[in-house]
Amino acid sequence: MALNYVWIAFFVISFAVALFRLIFLGDVEIFGKMTTSLFESGKTGAEIAIGLTGMMAFWLGIMKIGERAGMIAKLARGVNPLFKRLFPGIPDKHPAMGSVVMNFSANALGLDNAATPMGLKAMNELQELNPKKDTATDAQIMFLVLNTAGITMIPTAVMAMRLTMGAANPADIFIPTMIGTFISFISGMIAVAIYQRINLFRPALLFFVGGFIGLMYLLYLWMRNMPQEEIAVKTAMLGGIIIFSIITSFLVVGWQKKINVYDAFIDGAKEGFTTAVMIIPYLVAILVGIAVFRATGCLDFITNGIAYVVAMMGLNTDFVPALPVGIMKTFSGSGARGIMVELMKTHGPDSFVGRLACIMQGSTETTFYVLAVYFGSVNIKNTRYALTCGLIADAVGIIAAIMIGYIFFH
Repeated sequence: MALNYVWIAFFVISFAVALFRLIFLGDVEIFGKMTTSLFESGKTGAEIAIGLTGMMAFWLGIMKIGERAGMIAKLARGVNPLFKRLFPGIPDKHPAMGSVVMNFSANALGLDNAATPMGLKAMNELQELNPKKDTATDAQIMFLVLNTAGITMIPTAVMAMRLTMGAANPADIFIPTMIGTFISFISGMIAVAIYQRINLFRPALLFFVGGFIGLMYLLYLWMRNMPQEEIAVKTAMLGGIIIFSIITSFLVVGWQKKINVYDAFIDGAKEGFTTAVMIIPYLVAILVGIAVFRATGCLDFITNGIAYVVAMMGLNTDFVPALPVGIMKTFSGSGARGIMVELMKTHGPDSFVGRLACIMQGSTETTFYVLAVYFGSVNIKNTRYALTCGLIADAVGIIAAIMIGYIFFH
């Protein structure tokens, strides 16, 4: 229901603002801009879904091999002490747990092309456990919120963009971004745990938090003396090694167990194609709503309003130019990326605004996109409190990114 109201609000607010601009400001082009944005975003939504088809088919084919070879079940057993606390509704040894873990792992490494198919696979497996097919379960909500909060240990894409923009040290946002995304992840976890009354003060969960902090420190030690031009190459190499290790191990184990891996792959690939087609309506719906909202300047109104309130409180407003990145990231990853690049061009990649924009880009996630696509893939209409918790994680992530930016670069 929450997405229903938000989607209606996109159009109603945009229409009201457009009328105001036409009548009182004489902006005769505003409805033309809205119409153009609507058609372009509808086309973009279909193109994104079609573009996902190949990767969806491939990865769900590989996942089917891993499932029949027993690799997914082994992975699920390995993380069971931790994830059974966060997902008490998932039975022991259920393959959904392995898919959830692989999705989180891909997100952490910045492997978007691999993360989305794995995430959609996890949603389908969680849906098998759902007694009320049109309503999100607790496990699905926890998965979606943690996915939107998504820990990103290596912000490869952002660092690569900083390199192309001429930053003196493209990796200087590495540690700040990891801290920001970790805070966002924990805030999302806490928000859902409060709704679901999950006790987070358990040894397994505390070990996970401490282990992740230690892993971030090890990555920092590995990269701190690395020349900046090598960082994108080395992190891409790390991601590639992990991806092909997964693929090769699934194939080899499947062959050892005398599974027809080719037939298993085809069966999984067919599911990938079906899923990619199914998400088109949901993806188009959310993208056109966001497009008209942005075309009317509503995003600028929100940013300017926040700047006014902050200034009235007597606080520093140097962060305000970077704020649209954090707000837009909630709606559109590509839109936020475009704003980030524009800010680096305008203010410089090594400016406070340029660096803060990069931290925000890496510390937040496209909540509306993820909820629309993932819930849409399994035809869930009642998302319950998933959007609320996702937006809480986003808000905390944006605030954390601002504070971290001031601590590191102001």
